[in-house]
Amino acid sequence: MFKAIISLIEVIVFSLGLVPVKADVNYGGVKYSPPAVAQPMYLAENGQTDFTVVVPDDASPCVNTAANVFITYFAKICGCAPSLKAESEIRGFENTVLLGNTAFSESLKPADENLSGDGFLIYSDGSHLIIRGGADTGTLYGVYTFLEEYLGVRRFTPKLEKVPENKNIVIDSRVDRTVEPSFAVRRNDCAGTNDEYRAATRMNVSFWSEAEDYGGALTYVLWDVTLDRLVPDSLFEQHPEYFALGQDGKRTTDHVCLSNPDVLPIAVENARQAILDCPRKTSKHIHIGQKDNENYCRCETCEALYEKYGGICAPTILFTNAFADALDDEFPDFTFTFYAYQETDRPPADLSLRCRENVVPVLCGLHKACRSHPLTDCGAVDGDDSFENLFGEKKPQIAEDFANWVKIADRTYIYDYTINFLNTAQFFSNFGTMQQTMKYMRDTGITGYIYNCGDGHEAAFNELRNYLLCKVQWDVECDVEYWMNEFLKGYYGEAAAPYIKEIIDIQTSQISATAHAFDFDWHYQSGFYPLYTVAKLDSLWNKALNADITKDEKFNVERAQLSWEYYKANLFIGRYFFLNPLRMKANEELYDAFKSHGINRICSFGLIPEKENLSFIERPIEWR
Repeated sequence: MFKAIISLIEVIVFSLGLVPVKADVNYGGVKYSPPAVAQPMYLAENGQTDFTVVVPDDASPCVNTAANVFITYFAKICGCAPSLKAESEIRGFENTVLLGNTAFSESLKPADENLSGDGFLIYSDGSHLIIRGGADTGTLYGVYTFLEEYLGVRRFTPKLEKVPENKNIVIDSRVDRTVEPSFAVRRNDCAGTNDEYRAATRMNVSFWSEAEDYGGALTYVLWDVTLDRLVPDSLFEQHPEYFALGQDGKRTTDHVCLSNPDVLPIAVENARQAILDCPRKTSKHIHIGQKDNENYCRCETCEALYEKYGGICAPTILFTNAFADALDDEFPDFTFTFYAYQETDRPPADLSLRCRENVVPVLCGLHKACRSHPLTDCGAVDGDDSFENLFGEKKPQIAEDFANWVKIADRTYIYDYTINFLNTAQFFSNFGTMQQTMKYMRDTGITGYIYNCGDGHEAAFNELRNYLLCKVQWDVECDVEYWMNEFLKGYYGEAAAPYIKEIIDIQTSQISATAHAFDFDWHYQSGFYPLYTVAKLDSLWNKALNADITKDEKFNVERAQLSWEYYKANLFIGRYFFLNPLRMKANEELYDAFKSHGINRICSFGLIPEKENLSFIERPIEWR
């Protein structure tokens, strides 16, 4: 209790500004330096090149895409394009860029048998450049990495890229680099994502698009809430016993009773038909997903399983194992995933209850975790406003749960939530913990980030967040601050970027010192800012808005600033002060600014109402 009281006092002190919060954020990762050129190797000189891009004779669509991407951006940079040849079409291999598994590249640099399919090699020796993956997708990812890190191409969003212009393309003549992704499974579909952008950011999950020209992608036959399709609610009238027994002793379609032996064959047959009917013939994943509520079954059999294994997840694990076993002979290359979500998010106490080799839990526990403090230090959980939860010293239960899930499954995927769903227009303070959290996941043994909920809008620095999420999923050791600064300069303009960076530093530090940040948090204040910090942030936003930047860059700054205006309007700060006779006009202007900058929601669960249906006496938090 003593430590909790001290923690509360610290929050009060920092909130009132009695002691300033130091805006010195360690965003994490290993310091990055762009590749140096000790001994130059000219791929192009004075706008001319004598290099040839060489692909295997039987090059796949993915390797041909890699070659076309390489040549296209090469030409954009220096104005000339190397020719493209199949390996059998050339006699000498001097001055060649060897893409994919060509025989000659193998003779120069033998393959690493331990290289994963998405991993790749970049190698140069003065007259040859090799970019070769463990599989064809690795070659494509290697090309995009080479363009980014060695030639300076930047893909900030699906709509914005920066390509430098230089008549000379020079790399070091002694590059020997092998790269492996931190996670085998990676997804972060921001607004506007397509197959090409997904490949460029080295994400390999699309759910629904097979992306054949880009080496394919992880797709699902059924995903998300699926038990309503595997065990349809229409069965309830004749077979209520197939569904959950509620606390009131009545059956409900809110959940399925997974311990009922008659349910399994129904789900298996419906899954089998869904697989056979699926238009995506490369889809090799199918999901067991309960409805989004906690009205799980309380029948005697289910309750006995909860007791026996020490977890409400037990029937789900047993059911998915049996489900996979029933379909395995006919579909031997399938993966069967299930949600560890809501009531099932904690692993069983009895760790002898293991998942089959082809059964993968999708862990959703992060939706309850604080995102402004390290996952391994902060045990605060969403939905609990108790004094002890907010200020006390707590066990980091969610982090420990992830570690235990890894013990009972060969593969585990994380379902990561990366915004505040209930206040999407609000600054969300997870920039300072993003790298730490993902590094913990990788080190713990998590194998995939199957989903990130950063898609769907472009407010509150979400474009930056999606950019960084891709970076950290690919490499948990990446220098987050380096890539953050690259993005800020490219997206907001060189002149505005330092001000935006300082704003992010201040808000990240202030929220960490004064509040927790949760993904489903109605608390519209986010953090607490003393008046002098409010004045400082206002000044920085004004400087960014008045910086010497392009029209598009100013639009991006204006849109980002709306999250700060949203905060002030909800707390009656500045021109939104509740006694200001012009407050209603200020609110209306904020509404118009949201709309004119493409922001149509301030909450994930509904659009902002039309203006005629609002009263601007209400704060923006009420525009739902």
